[in-house]
Amino acid sequence: MKLFIPLIFLLLANSMVRAQITSSIIKANFGVEGDLEANYSDAKLQNGNDDWFNKLPSGYTGEAVIDTTGAADILSSYASDPNFRKLPFYRTMSVPAYTVVNNRMWIDAVFIRDYHGDDSTMFASGASKNGMSPQFWTCPVAQSVPDKNEILDMMVHVRRAGPNFSDSLWMFGGVSIENTTGDRYFDFEMYQTDIYYDRASLKFYGYGPDAGHTSWKFDTAGNVTAPGDIIFSADYGSSTLSSIEARIWVDKSSLSITPAAFNWSGSFDGAASGSQFGYAGIVPKSSGAFYVGTENDVKSTWAGPFALVRGDNSVVTDYTKGQFMEFGVNLTKLGLDPVTLLGSNNCGMPFRRVLVKSRSSTSFTAALKDFVGPFDFFLAPRVAVDVDTTSLCGFMGESQINITNPVSTSVYTWSTLDGHINRYNSPTSIVVDSPGTYIVTQKLQNGCEDYAADTVTLLTNPLCIVLQNTLQTFTGNISGNTAVLHWTAPINENIQYYSIERSMDGNRFYPVGKVLNQKQSALPFKFTFLDNLEKFSGNTVYYRIKLTGFDNQVFYSNVIKLNTDIKPSITITPNPVYNTLKIHLQTEKEGILQIFVYDMAGKQMMLRQERLQKGITDLIYPEVQHWSGGIYTVKFILDNTVQINKIFLTK
Repeated sequence: MKLFIPLIFLLLANSMVRAQITSSIIKANFGVEGDLEANYSDAKLQNGNDDWFNKLPSGYTGEAVIDTTGAADILSSYASDPNFRKLPFYRTMSVPAYTVVNNRMWIDAVFIRDYHGDDSTMFASGASKNGMSPQFWTCPVAQSVPDKNEILDMMVHVRRAGPNFSDSLWMFGGVSIENTTGDRYFDFEMYQTDIYYDRASLKFYGYGPDAGHTSWKFDTAGNVTAPGDIIFSADYGSSTLSSIEARIWVDKSSLSITPAAFNWSGSFDGAASGSQFGYAGIVPKSSGAFYVGTENDVKSTWAGPFALVRGDNSVVTDYTKGQFMEFGVNLTKLGLDPVTLLGSNNCGMPFRRVLVKSRSSTSFTAALKDFVGPFDFFLAPRVAVDVDTTSLCGFMGESQINITNPVSTSVYTWSTLDGHINRYNSPTSIVVDSPGTYIVTQKLQNGCEDYAADTVTLLTNPLCIVLQNTLQTFTGNISGNTAVLHWTAPINENIQYYSIERSMDGNRFYPVGKVLNQKQSALPFKFTFLDNLEKFSGNTVYYRIKLTGFDNQVFYSNVIKLNTDIKPSITITPNPVYNTLKIHLQTEKEGILQIFVYDMAGKQMMLRQERLQKGITDLIYPEVQHWSGGIYTVKFILDNTVQINKIFLTK
């Protein structure tokens, strides 16, 4: 039986698809327009669409998918140290995995800058091809890449077209290159295994079990039973994206099966003509384009907040025409959406690592040239927990267990095998009062399967001395930008120190200071702690004290709540005034205060202008000691408000 679709059908199908993909377009609210800027479409301002980066001020709703942390420092290092320009770096997504932004679910993203100059992350001339096992790819010690094939930067982003798992899954890719002359050819290859490249040995490791890859498995009805490796091959002509071909790694025998989710295109290439395993082309079941793409068709296209390092190690702020290319693939339409493909795990992904490569020609079997990666993808932070003490005193006391790397979009579930959870401070923090093993399980989002878990075991110390309920008083007040905390504790030599913890909501507390225990007094000892709230933006703040013993036993105080709202006031104290005029001010924001003082005849005795900070300010004017005794009028002007006071100056 012939396994290949007739050539004339493929040519017609490819022609139909090509006609729909070469112009700028927005898909899943992401711009595929040959530029990097959010809120732009066809080089015109258009508020709302997301993109790789965003340089517009606040007020525009389109967002950047790549984290730009440290961009200014990188540019500064480029200017001061030319050798720094040769080093690679990467940035991940600007929000945690599976965050819904602008009503679209952002799943993951990455930006990578490749090595520049002498480079060992490239393929030796003519020795490596797509269908080969990565085990046999060869790389040079150090060599310059032909500028036509040299990859400078690459980026990948995956999102859904809406906020739900039922919405279409899109993958977007971008690549910037050195030379814009002639045709250019690139592969975005996705792996199931944790493949990696070791620069010391110039070899790839961690490749798949089926001739260096992981093959897709099907049942007799054509349903996918196990996903494998994927590759998207993109061909760019001198002015536009010509085509994208999607392939999956299979055993040649699978071509006799009619897949349920997609169709075979007829192409199949392995390491050699008789290879059992290779990449087979696939097309959607339904008609229409499953991909979009273009390149920058104008000069002076912004190259992003990290600028662009050219092959000659120069730094430029803009792309030349045709230097940046990007594409998008509708994975759901193509039949590669794990939700519709496998139907079990809403948060499952069809691949784990990505490798971006350039080829010498349009042929899928052409020699490979430059590469970036492989790099991790869909790798959300795995939950980790910490405990404030590893043992309880006997079967008494409490311990707090916290998630140290919480992700706002993850769902956490706490459980214990043999202990007791006394209370929940928040979804990411619990207080326990019994020894035992405590477990937290993480789902990346509601509806996902379990993603990760961490455990902590709390022991008991039968020889320790129980801490007394030691705090007799615990009070506080706000003075300007400072919280002033006071507590009184009786003598207890088992206490090592007091930790002061602050919270914005009364549930999640963070340490802000430590005070050592005092043992020298025979009477209850009074403690004071000052906490600077200059950068604190809330209207209320909560505090508690954690007592820690020498055996690491802990005890928590009650929680106090302080109001940080500052009521504006201006007072003169004391009044009558003797020798020195003292003015006490409490302000809720910065401002300019004008002070006018007049005698009973209306003569201006003093004019002062003071710059005030938020909080409490005390002003002192000793020059009044030279005035005659009597009644004076003091006028204050602050933020267009006027306050008038009378003072009586005594001699």
